[in-house]
Amino acid sequence: MGVKKIPMRMCTGCREMKPKNELVRIVKTTDGQIRLDATGKLNGRGAYICKNAECLKKARKANALSRAFETAVSAEIYDSLEEAIESLE
Repeated sequence: MGVKKIPMRMCTGCREMKPKNELVRIVKTTDGQIRLDATGKLNGRGAYICKNAECLKKARKANALSRAFETAVSAEIYDSLEEAIESLE
């Protein structure tokens, strides 16, 4: 039949639209925790970011995750996300 549509998401760091499987999902769970979602299946509000530390730095500078999740995102959370993304690279 038709060609399967590739889901696209915007990176919160570089603001580029990319295929969902090239990005990593950060989720704010229903109990308010913010963490990396390796499976892409956790319940909660999601934001996507490229699998490199540079985009996370841009998102941190622009306070993009705080806007996406409508809550303050602490420096410790950014640091733990940075470690997790560096382990993916």
